[in-house]
Amino acid sequence: MEKALLIYNPTAGKESIEFLLDEMLTLLSREGFKVVPFATKGPGHASEIASQEGGNYDSIIAAGGDGTLHEVINGINLSGNPIRLGIIPGGTSNDFARALDIPRNLLKACKIIGERQTKKVDLGIMNGRRFINIAGGGNLTGISYQVPSVLKTHLGQIAYYAKSIEELPRLRPVRVEIRTPLLRMEEEIMLFLAANSRSVGGFEHLAPKAAVNDGLLDLIIIKNLRIHEFISLAAKCLVGEHIDHPKVLYAQTSEIQIRSEEQLSLNTDGEYAGTLPCNINVLPQCIDIYSPR
Repeated sequence: MEKALLIYNPTAGKESIEFLLDEMLTLLSREGFKVVPFATKGPGHASEIASQEGGNYDSIIAAGGDGTLHEVINGINLSGNPIRLGIIPGGTSNDFARALDIPRNLLKACKIIGERQTKKVDLGIMNGRRFINIAGGGNLTGISYQVPSVLKTHLGQIAYYAKSIEELPRLRPVRVEIRTPLLRMEEEIMLFLAANSRSVGGFEHLAPKAAVNDGLLDLIIIKNLRIHEFISLAAKCLVGEHIDHPKVLYAQTSEIQIRSEEQLSLNTDGEYAGTLPCNINVLPQCIDIYSPR
């Protein structure tokens, strides 16, 4: 039997992982996995488990939200023996799982792992911190870690939308310098995102040209906007009609440098990641992930 390390967040989403854990373990066992479960106990614990225990297993399975997945990919030793990664999405947004068409149903996600079909995918790295789905900075990009866990558990995605509305009066532009191999600009912006997949923050078409294995990140820059313009643009983002907007810059690149004399908070996969300046790069096709055929 293949040995699998299951790292799960018992408080993710609506806490359904803890409720279905025995069924998940039984299903994975039937599929030929000898699973050892580890429950996370707080921030950073998933990375610690993956780093200390991951090398003893054929596969690592991350069960939880985007934050759990983010911690696991930062704990995995990419230079050691190849490890296959499974994703069981139990969080609020589950953006990367959505991009790979992994079902939100926990038991169906286990069956995907049991099929043993894998896809090589890229990771990004910003200031030494890996990310699997998104790096960003500026207005509203910190919503995911500002919303209390209890609200995410009870309200789900609505908690993010409510917090975004609360923050609207405080929106302000920041002047930044942005460089890529093909672009150099200095501009007042509201936010920037470097996306590895098309789905970001529950917006399934925010980076419509993105592919998880193309060796590129999709850079989205939203320039200075009034609040009513920002709201209108957000509506276009829901259906992928924003990339031709005059206040949006959309580019694909493997390297990004961003500088500013002002303080701007950063995040990776929805987790706080310090402040500018930042250097962002791609780690092409560096990890195998179980995904649907």
